Amino acid sequence: MTDKVAKQVSGKFHLLSYIEQSELPDNLAANEYIKENSRYLRGSIDNSLADRITGQVAIDDQQLIKFHGIYQQDDRDQRNERRKRKLEPKFSFMLRARVPGGIASPHQWLTMDSIAGQYGNDTIRLTTRQAFQLHGIVKGNLRPTLQAMDEALIDSIAACGDVNRNVMCNPNPIETKAHQEVYQWAVRISEHLLPNTRAYHEVWLDGEKYPTKQDVDNIEEPIYGKHYLPRKFKTVVAIPPYNDVDVFAHDLGFIAIIKEGHLLGFNVTVGGGMGMTHGDPETFPRVADVIGFCFPQQVLAVAEQVVKIQRDYGNRVERKLARFKYTIAVRGIDWFKRELESRLGYQLLKTQPFEFISNSDRYGWIKGHDDRWHLNLYIENGRIKDSGDYRLRSGLRAIAEVHKGDFRLTPNQNLIVANISETDKPKIEQLVKLHNLITGEQVSKLRRHAMACVSLPTCSLGMAEAERYMPTLLDKIEQLQDKYGLSERPITIRMTGCPNGCARPYLAEIGLVGKGPGKYNLFLGAGHFGQRLGVIYRDNIDETEILRVIEQLLQRYKNESNSKEHFGDFIERVGIVTSTNSPRDFHLELQTAQAS
Repeated sequence: MTDKVAKQVSGKFHLLSYIEQSELPDNLAANEYIKENSRYLRGSIDNSLADRITGQVAIDDQQLIKFHGIYQQDDRDQRNERRKRKLEPKFSFMLRARVPGGIASPHQWLTMDSIAGQYGNDTIRLTTRQAFQLHGIVKGNLRPTLQAMDEALIDSIAACGDVNRNVMCNPNPIETKAHQEVYQWAVRISEHLLPNTRAYHEVWLDGEKYPTKQDVDNIEEPIYGKHYLPRKFKTVVAIPPYNDVDVFAHDLGFIAIIKEGHLLGFNVTVGGGMGMTHGDPETFPRVADVIGFCFPQQVLAVAEQVVKIQRDYGNRVERKLARFKYTIAVRGIDWFKRELESRLGYQLLKTQPFEFISNSDRYGWIKGHDDRWHLNLYIENGRIKDSGDYRLRSGLRAIAEVHKGDFRLTPNQNLIVANISETDKPKIEQLVKLHNLITGEQVSKLRRHAMACVSLPTCSLGMAEAERYMPTLLDKIEQLQDKYGLSERPITIRMTGCPNGCARPYLAEIGLVGKGPGKYNLFLGAGHFGQRLGVIYRDNIDETEILRVIEQLLQRYKNESNSKEHFGDFIERVGIVTSTNSPRDFHLELQTAQAS
């Protein structure tokens, strides 16, 4: 083992004894050696779970459990106090369930609700990628949690880690029957790109040991190989005219082309991504390129070959530069398209026309093509919990106990109670009213277009508050909108506690990215439909300055915009920022903001 890797895996609770001298080059990122020696993601997770001396798992296993949908965290609110008392941090685990396309049955909802109460922190979080997320699970409860999920046909395989993660899809099949067909393709993509290893079942479920083959042909992982991908990989399926999945923010996207109710195929997008590192000009958010059109029967082959190209050419030396967007940025989109078509053995067809009109949700009651009803509920930042008279978790539990349709998690962290018959609609309406659930009309348009990541106290990367703070900030921005008569003008606003961009802030008309305690970088000028990046306007500012700047901009927006002009388009048109999708220009704007 190299000195570099030794430093990464050393520690009081390091339990790995099986690591042998690696044959890999000695300049790779530490995670590459961890994967090399993991026996296809098994690692020493069994030993870590058996160690009752500590609430954490071994350092290398902290990376490997991500492939199983699990993150180790600790309560940062208690970290200093526990350190003073000479206690280890208050460790717990966040578990993310894989829910392709965001559709879950009432039984699955009740299962997740029960687990949240029995093993979690009494809340469920709907993520920005249409998945269930549970927080506060202690190490000893991980296996019971995953086994309870398995009984309801839910798993967390590949919900995190250096693999293709939960495949997103427009969750509301109300327009045509083709919407259901598109959803089925999202499920097929998800299943096709799952890791092949039996490690998840061996470690968490039945305990049966499966033989491992680490041959040169990587028979255990026909798509990923022994070392999986250089970094995480995210795939989405969009259904115009709604871009609720933010297709341009992801590594791989398929834009459904539907004409007269029939699915013709998909436009293919590649190379999007949100994460960056503060102060590092080598890192940047990027919007995806549209590279052509494929027929439905070609989708799985296209998805597989795109993933394999990233497997073979992605950066495995600098992990911060390992995302697919950097492979595209360095080698060029023309190179990528030639490589893809060479592997496919055919060329993609010409991109088909499409139009997006929104990346938000449609709230309230909506009737579908088959005369069934769908109720889109507003869930602030995706957090399912009871709070006073607003008994959200209890209300959804009561609905799940009688609901005959399904639940659909939206990419905007909201929830659709879907496929309700005309006969059952009054029963659902009664439960909504009884528990004071919010159907969207009760909140401002600003709040309907808002989104925040979890950040503090559990996320280890959080630099500033997000989920806990954003509602308070929105109260104050709403007052400014009221002051200038702009309450009916929708503006997308998103906040993250760090620059990783989980809530996709770089595609929000107002993006706030945590820089430090109480401090944020302010991004402006993105497209209202998620088609254009914003750029930084102010660096490292606090709430007072955020509100001062936003008030000035709203005043100008009131006086200088036309009635149909979106805020981001106005900001760009009048030259407040020069929006760009160029990494070079993005960082020039950053330097300007820092100088000002």
